Amino acid sequence: MSTFTSLNPASGDTIASFPIMDERSVHTVVEDAREAGGWWAQLGYAERKARLLKWRTIIVSRMDELAELMHREGGKPLDDALLEITLTVEHIDWAAKHAARVLGRKAVSPGLLLSNHGASVRRVPYGVIGVIGPWNYPLFTPMGSIAYALAAGNAVVFKPSEFTPAVGQWITESFGEVVPERPVLQLITGFGDTGAALCASGVDKLAFTGSSTTGQKVMATCAQSLTPVLVECGGKDVMIVDHDADIEAAAQAAVWGGMANAGQTCIGTERVYAHAKVYDEVLGRISAIARDLSAGSGPDASYGPMTMPSQLDVIRRHVDDALTRGGTATVGGRESIKDPYVEPVVLSGVPEDSAAVQEETFGPVLIVNKVADIDEAIERANATPYGLAAAVFSRARGEEIVARLRCGMASINSVISFAGIPALPFGGVGASGFGRIHGEDGLREFARTQSVAKLRIPIPLVLTSFARPKWAVKFTAGAVRRRFRG
Repeated sequence: MSTFTSLNPASGDTIASFPIMDERSVHTVVEDAREAGGWWAQLGYAERKARLLKWRTIIVSRMDELAELMHREGGKPLDDALLEITLTVEHIDWAAKHAARVLGRKAVSPGLLLSNHGASVRRVPYGVIGVIGPWNYPLFTPMGSIAYALAAGNAVVFKPSEFTPAVGQWITESFGEVVPERPVLQLITGFGDTGAALCASGVDKLAFTGSSTTGQKVMATCAQSLTPVLVECGGKDVMIVDHDADIEAAAQAAVWGGMANAGQTCIGTERVYAHAKVYDEVLGRISAIARDLSAGSGPDASYGPMTMPSQLDVIRRHVDDALTRGGTATVGGRESIKDPYVEPVVLSGVPEDSAAVQEETFGPVLIVNKVADIDEAIERANATPYGLAAAVFSRARGEEIVARLRCGMASINSVISFAGIPALPFGGVGASGFGRIHGEDGLREFARTQSVAKLRIPIPLVLTSFARPKWAVKFTAGAVRRRFRG
């Protein structure tokens, strides 16, 4: 079997080599997972909870080791890696502790016509869940599917990005320490063909995180076998700053939301719309904060290198188009883009139909544009195909503004805070995808609904029988007419 190499994006040093798994290899893994999934499901909620909480403890005990690996393979600063791990263990904890309550059997009313029956709904695991994860948050993002799918009783086959397979291997091997009996969580590695093989392998559901273009390909492949999918794609996320906002808090949040992790965050801020009354102050403060940041791989760097080299071309095209079409760089510019680092770039006055506004940049580039009022801000915010996340800074109108935004998640007077709250569902609309991870909705994504009606008290009048009296249906229909007569 041929192999590929994972590299440190800052130095080019080799991290490790991994197999490029073909269709046959992937199918074998999925078949092993199917048997393991049946065993895992029968352990029940209490035992799965115990195993998952033990896994959580192992991750916490080895945080520094994992953070160092994430730093070397993905390039992000150690502090950012530690923050990602912290958020992840919170979600494992929540999924393990709430799965039984959310997914367990619940009685429902049978209604008047079938009042002699009991009625209940329960949610049962699909069986095998395929997870295709991204490189920008190689632990936190896929774990939003993996942990919740495991808590629901599924086996999982995980394909990490080809840029961060070592982190994926760490995830699966650490889980194997608490579940050594069966291959409940398995790793497959490779490129796009390996991911396509997973989509066509007979998994019972596929959870994908990545670009909208790749998401369409995933959906097309899964459609051939009617395999249900959960798709979390990118965003062109927005921050709206109202005239009454705390300007310092908004500016700090905008720069962190837009430039942490080198801007390689699907829910990161890429566009800021500031009310005309405070626009100059907002732009000035954002620019001042951004000028103090620096890209690098040392301990003093604000953020690291671009993990995926091809993203440099996207950033370069967006910045060049914005400046060519009349935008102004208040921080950085074309010269800021240097392989493998991109220094902070703040642009203002960028046309709304430019690539930098309409397409996902995925780099440390912030666009700050002026709006006459909040109505204009909302109109512009909603004018891209994406609908992932948003942030609103307003003392008086935060809830009102958020209610009018076309997005799946929002933070008021903070940024990206929803991702750190395990009970809140995570996902978008439009080109940002569909389905939800995290929270109760995230657990339900990985369990199918099963409805059960059970006869409790036999009665002489059985409508669902050819032996029923001839008058039975008319009698029943008359009773319904009398009951619901207007």
